Amino acid sequence: MENQSATYPIRELSPSATLADAIALHWPEYLFEGLELGAFMLSACAFGTLLFYSESPIVTWLPSAVLRLVLMGIAMGGTAIAIILSPMGRRSGAHFNPVVSFTFFCLGKMHRLDALLYIASQFLGGAFGVVIARILIGPQLASPSVRYVVTVPGQYGVPLAFLAEFFMGLLTMTVVLQSSNRPRLSRITWLLVGLLVATYVIAFSPVSGFSLNPARTISSALFAGVWTAMWLYFTAPLLGMLLAALLYVFFFGSQAVFCAKIYHDLHSPCPFRCRFQRLAQPEPSASHS
Repeated sequence: MENQSATYPIRELSPSATLADAIALHWPEYLFEGLELGAFMLSACAFGTLLFYSESPIVTWLPSAVLRLVLMGIAMGGTAIAIILSPMGRRSGAHFNPVVSFTFFCLGKMHRLDALLYIASQFLGGAFGVVIARILIGPQLASPSVRYVVTVPGQYGVPLAFLAEFFMGLLTMTVVLQSSNRPRLSRITWLLVGLLVATYVIAFSPVSGFSLNPARTISSALFAGVWTAMWLYFTAPLLGMLLAALLYVFFFGSQAVFCAKIYHDLHSPCPFRCRFQRLAQPEPSASHS
């Protein structure tokens, strides 16, 4: 079903769409979601090895683990921004996280088949990214100091790791919903998300390893063979994001969720139940700011 708006096409699935219909209409979006998380994992593996592999020259030049963690945060925040603003991210919505996709499905912005195929693509794409990283980087990626950038609870234990992942999920979805559904702030949602990712890496890596994304955690665990507290990374971010969505709808109503894209450029086709153009060009009497 294609709704050709004055600026960009909305290509949402009809309620009765089949799996074949979904693949025929939205296969580029599914592919891009996988490639996006694959790119994120490749970047995480590359920078993780460069900054933390014991024989890396960076470790010699910059012995402070704290400063190297800051650099890791900047690198991953920049990676997130680059993915969101890329042609792939603009087209698919740049979720590259099953929890984000599931939350937008619960908010009524995604067809169930889109949500299912987005999530499947994200898991596959993340694992593919680690495979490519292993080929390009070599055995250094498996070294004890890198371990495929696996996520495990830190020295503070599982309870604090759970709280950290829950808090990150809650804050991330709150920021996304509060910014992407307002005309002026929607222009900088990409920047806010990038800043959050950078901050999370720096602040919460020692606590939970910084996941926020079960597909990201599984992608590393598959190759590292480390499955410590895996349940935590599936439940805590999900509960946090769902609570953020519930609170947003409670205070603002479901009609205040205009789309499921992280960033709109009003040129790329939208696969969601999208009303963003109404937000971007509001009636004078119905301004939402």
